Amino acid sequence: MAQVSLFSLSSPFPASAVSSRLRLNRPLPFQFGRIQASSDATSASASNSNPKVVVTRERGKNGKLIKALAKHRIDCLELPLIQHAQGPDTDRLSSVLNDTIFDWIIITSPEAGSVFLEAWKEAGTPNVRIGVVGAGTASIFEEVIQSSKCSLDVAFSPSKATGKILASELPKNGNKKCTVLYPASAKASNEIEEGLSNRGFEVVRLNTYTTEPVHHVDQTVLKQALSIPVVAVASPSAVCSWVNLISDTEQWSNSVACIGETTASAAKRLGLKNVYYPTHPGLEGWVDSILEALREHGHF
Repeated sequence: MAQVSLFSLSSPFPASAVSSRLRLNRPLPFQFGRIQASSDATSASASNSNPKVVVTRERGKNGKLIKALAKHRIDCLELPLIQHAQGPDTDRLSSVLNDTIFDWIIITSPEAGSVFLEAWKEAGTPNVRIGVVGAGTASIFEEVIQSSKCSLDVAFSPSKATGKILASELPKNGNKKCTVLYPASAKASNEIEEGLSNRGFEVVRLNTYTTEPVHHVDQTVLKQALSIPVVAVASPSAVCSWVNLISDTEQWSNSVACIGETTASAAKRLGLKNVYYPTHPGLEGWVDSILEALREHGHF
């Protein structure tokens, strides 16, 4: 079993109204190396004549946001900033599911859900009770749940889609020992297992995947992206990758629309100037934040 290491965490900044805006005027505090350019790495959608938003999720995972923005007649430029890779505990997950029964399995991202489902099937689809951080993560399980013989129960989602709230609200069976399996990104903080452990849960964390910057970015697409009003990011890793790319650009001051406050906090720490985010993370709030950023600067 993996050991849980708990560390002190800085408190996130307070939630504010939907599509809250952070004005951060200090310069970028450090320089990164440039990512190597490559002509075949990334491209814009063929129909994009005047894109107003850069979408940055892993290739193939930007479709829902592109479709949602298209309803507002907003074109997008696709520039994947991150890619997913196996974590150190990926191969252990199926055997842990075979060997141990947990009261809860906590899933906090679509990628964590996808990796979990693969291991769960490999383990023979044992009975499991799932807690998810929000609707976007829950959607990963929809097809499996529709099966008439489903042994997977998505039984909990917190009142607000953040790890901190999940850890404070996850149901516990009185004073009885309650065990949690937490398959996570290797780059995720210790906020969830710390919060659960403080409430008396026994938590096993497995780092089943990780995120890393894309290795090649099309220089032509990057040049176009730098001039587009809004960059949409869905993780702190994506924010770091964007800062990496613009570290030699002195005057970039366009807007960043974040999927939630955790990502917005990362943008703040890295010194980005115009940061928008919804109080409740998710696609709908993310779209609202993008629209607000565009309106604020006269692009919508």
